[in-house]
Amino acid sequence: MLGAQEVEPQKPNIILIIADDLGFSDLGCYGGEIKTPQLDTLAKGGLRFTQFYNTARCWPTRGALLTGYYAQQIQRDALPEHRGGAMGTRPQWAPLLPALLKPAGYRSYISGKWHIDGKAGAAGFDRSLIINNPGNFYSTRGMVRDDRPFEPPASKDFFLTDYTASHAVECLQEHAREHGDKPFFHYIAFHAPHFPLQAPQEDIDPYLGTYLRGWESIREARYQKLRAMGIIDTPLSAVERDIGAPYPFPEDLKKLGPGEMDRPVEWKSLNETQQRFQATKMAIHAAMVDRMDREIGKIMAQLKSMGAYENTLILFCSDNGATAEIMVRDGGHDPMARMGSAESYLCLGAGFSSVCNTPFRRHKTWVHEGGISSPLIAHWPAGIAARGELRHTPAHVIDFVPTALALAGVEKPETIAGLTVPDAPGKSLLPALAKDLTVERPSLWWLHEGNRALRVGDWKLVAAKQEPWELYDLSTDRAEQNNLAASMPEKVKELSAAWERQTEAFTAQAKSSQSR
Repeated sequence: MLGAQEVEPQKPNIILIIADDLGFSDLGCYGGEIKTPQLDTLAKGGLRFTQFYNTARCWPTRGALLTGYYAQQIQRDALPEHRGGAMGTRPQWAPLLPALLKPAGYRSYISGKWHIDGKAGAAGFDRSLIINNPGNFYSTRGMVRDDRPFEPPASKDFFLTDYTASHAVECLQEHAREHGDKPFFHYIAFHAPHFPLQAPQEDIDPYLGTYLRGWESIREARYQKLRAMGIIDTPLSAVERDIGAPYPFPEDLKKLGPGEMDRPVEWKSLNETQQRFQATKMAIHAAMVDRMDREIGKIMAQLKSMGAYENTLILFCSDNGATAEIMVRDGGHDPMARMGSAESYLCLGAGFSSVCNTPFRRHKTWVHEGGISSPLIAHWPAGIAARGELRHTPAHVIDFVPTALALAGVEKPETIAGLTVPDAPGKSLLPALAKDLTVERPSLWWLHEGNRALRVGDWKLVAAKQEPWELYDLSTDRAEQNNLAASMPEKVKELSAAWERQTEAFTAQAKSSQSR
């Protein structure tokens, strides 16, 4: 019991910031040339994880991130013998984190992209701005504020990234004013730098000349910086010249004009029109990341002004790797419009996506390292003694919920709505925040659209859809260049059997949940 002069210590606040389609090496503190001083400052004052994973796609990552379960367990992604996906509904035993934190006195807020089933209020969020508009960064359509349709006042200066951050600041201001005695959880989900590639011209201009060197040159520069930083110690993966978009849209490719390419061919083989078009697309991607970083700076300034910066765990990650997708949807594409304007609809494509995912193979949707590797920055001055250190333990988005619950001192209930709550696969990362150690776990497992993988220790078994298993020793080959499957068939057999057992267990669990 507390003495007369003792005050119960304030539980830490938690802010989770997630980017959309950000590559492993896009940030300055992860080897990139894009200016990200705000995130670099958080990394310098905290930690960078070198082996953090997502699910390779937006909605499975978000479901896993806020429940602590693999997306297939909660019907938010498909299994070979069970449907699931973006339209799937979570079982009642899998609430989102805010509902679990509420009994501990936390207030919860969300600003940005949802892509989860249900409504924010029912999930435990006290305030929310849900932006269901992936099609145009200059449009105010598709917003839901506190579970009610909402459209902000028209403004010539409206930009989606800015508005997301402004709502986050507004929630923090209200919290300081009306609920300052309570801890908070704030989930900030930026759309940037997801396609369409759109940004104000003044943001694009500083990067226009940067990428004319070509994707091989920029990729090599990032690789050397990553090695110098100690983030990776692996060969640079070879560019897979024959791997393009995961979903071909040949008619859309024609709409985009003679500068567009759907394969990462040698830069020197492109003509001047193609080189300038591709370099400008990457300049827009960089501008979107740069702008997001500046808006994160406004959120950090608000935390400092309300005295919450020191005792707030801030985590930053990406929902999947950069994307090779090329398509035109929503409002379409005007080839005569300024690249990056509201009338243009551009996607990054395989060439510069390979740069963003340096040093790894493949892209969003694949479960090779390029599709599932994310930066993870952890910053908490009051709780993390280290400054600027690296953490090498393999970790995954399923670990966020158990980490947050351990931080808040919350035990997950054994039953919810009369249903038994299954053991979750995630692990608390609090020990890794204290020191560089390995968080022990049986395995990490992936499946998305037929692409599948299993990691046990430093061994990774991986296969693209309808392709045979590949085997890699990630202790020396995270770039997945030396396939050991032919020389180690027994290891392939062992790991593939483990992948099958896990898949069968998840299928049985998903079917059982659906029948209730």
